[in-house]
Amino acid sequence: MTNHHRNQDPAAPPPPTWQQTPRAVPPRLGRGGGAAPSVPVQPAAGAGVQPAAGPGVQPAAGPGVQPQAATVAPPGVPAAPVTPPAARAARRGVGVLRHWRLLVAAVVPCLLLAGIGWWFWPHQPTGLPPHIAEGTVQADLLSADGVSRLAGTTVVAGPQSNRPHAPLAAAPSECAVAAGPTTQSVYGQAWKAFLSATYQDVAGSGSYTVNQVIGVFPDREKAAAAFRALTDGLSKCPSSTLTDQAGRTSKWTYAAHPATEVATAWTATQGDTANWACYHQARVKGASLIQAAVCQAGDGERTVSVIADELTGKVTG
Repeated sequence: MTNHHRNQDPAAPPPPTWQQTPRAVPPRLGRGGGAAPSVPVQPAAGAGVQPAAGPGVQPAAGPGVQPQAATVAPPGVPAAPVTPPAARAARRGVGVLRHWRLLVAAVVPCLLLAGIGWWFWPHQPTGLPPHIAEGTVQADLLSADGVSRLAGTTVVAGPQSNRPHAPLAAAPSECAVAAGPTTQSVYGQAWKAFLSATYQDVAGSGSYTVNQVIGVFPDREKAAAAFRALTDGLSKCPSSTLTDQAGRTSKWTYAAHPATEVATAWTATQGDTANWACYHQARVKGASLIQAAVCQAGDGERTVSVIADELTGKVTG
């Protein structure tokens, strides 16, 4: 018995008898459910076997040989033809071959047409910057080449963020705005579009960085409220101790210039680094709060002012 029948459901009916008894060729099943008529088998002539004498005459059996009885089909009923296994296999092979020919005939032209279309399809140029929709914060952002021209030094694009970071851990707590002016401490959750982009020196050492921030609010009132949160926070914090995510601390001092209703500027100097500081400017224009910062060794106040002017001029408000 084959594995197929050993593994079948015990509740299923037993297999047909001819499947249980190994045979070279299973019997043909008739329409009525019985076996098809057998074909008379003539014994081979040889020692002890007499050939058939003629129609209707049974050959004489030789010593030790029992002659096989011939089966006669009922009158008027033709005997069912028996197809040899080789003929059935040949017919199956012809059917499979015909199927594959039809499949190949259908697929090959499609592949040929697809290859021709790919070959003649105009190739898109590579190395071009992605398309940026006009009027978005991405379109208002100054490019690395533009910043390099304004700063007088080469910078390359660095990390970007499309949402304000969480407030920074600063001590005292009222210094969260001064320590993180581009975080949620200023921009909150009411903005509808936001982009922060940092450019840095070619070596990537962080010895020279430029940061641009554009936050767009639903209306002018919410943008003005965010700007007031920034200026109020700067006025409350002359210095702070900042703790980063790695647990390292740094001390900063802040010097803010007198603010107007739409602009402010301040400098954040790291206490343990000689002659190195970050120069900030913020502008409110319509429903947008814009910031620019330049961190470097030396005076970066003029550079940040030029970048802030250029960035504000691109923002539609």
